[in-house]
Amino acid sequence: MTVRRQRGFAVLLVMSMAALLALLGTKLTAAGRTEAQIARNLRDAAEAEAAADGAIAEALFHLQATGPQGWGVDGRVHRFQVGAAAVEVRLESETGRLNPNTAPVAVLASLLRQIGLAPDAAGKLAGAIFDWHTQGSLSVAGGTKEAAYRAAGRTNGPTGRPFETVGELELVLGMTPQILARLRPLLSVYNEAGVDARFASPELRTALSAAGLGFDTPDPTNTVLAATAIALLPSGARATRRAVIQPRRSGDGTPFRILTWENPDL
Repeated sequence: MTVRRQRGFAVLLVMSMAALLALLGTKLTAAGRTEAQIARNLRDAAEAEAAADGAIAEALFHLQATGPQGWGVDGRVHRFQVGAAAVEVRLESETGRLNPNTAPVAVLASLLRQIGLAPDAAGKLAGAIFDWHTQGSLSVAGGTKEAAYRAAGRTNGPTGRPFETVGELELVLGMTPQILARLRPLLSVYNEAGVDARFASPELRTALSAAGLGFDTPDPTNTVLAATAIALLPSGARATRRAVIQPRRSGDGTPFRILTWENPDL
């Protein structure tokens, strides 16, 4: 009986070890597959980003070209392949966007109403945007600028300096990610030439008209523009690149100066 018990125990031990090894093998295989998938995802993401960067370079080439190869700054979508990626590129003038550093409060409030804010909320947020980049301690709403932020439990307050990017508006009291997402396509900190009606969105045209302001016709030789590229791989990997470009006058060296090179999806 003792021998039989020992044999049974040995068989049970072997079976247990076999089951344990099988489970370990399954987990190692699954882990290997997960790591391989992560590596493929990273590779595809890098490939898509490289394709988007290449598409911006292609757009700059066509911007300088003349004749059939030349592209206009008209927002038209151009489609082509960069490696395995299908890309879409468009060139747009930044003069179709409102500069939050130079816009009057009335225009900002009007634009905020156009994107869906109630009049009171639009006026309050417009004042907070104006307060953020202007010097002085007093708020357009009354009281001090710092007091409103302290009352909201915020440690940061208005800088008194112009916004360097549209993304900085997220620091303004009352701004939300949803509002900023709707504002981004309508604003530019690089447009110093006034809003050109030819490139402005319907919301911005309505906002300016409601505020009693007209439009400008900026000098086309001194216009800041943006190139936006979207690259999509067959795997589904996607990347977006946006470059804000300032053309240089003839004889100033390179034909363009890149002001920003960013991923607007982040």
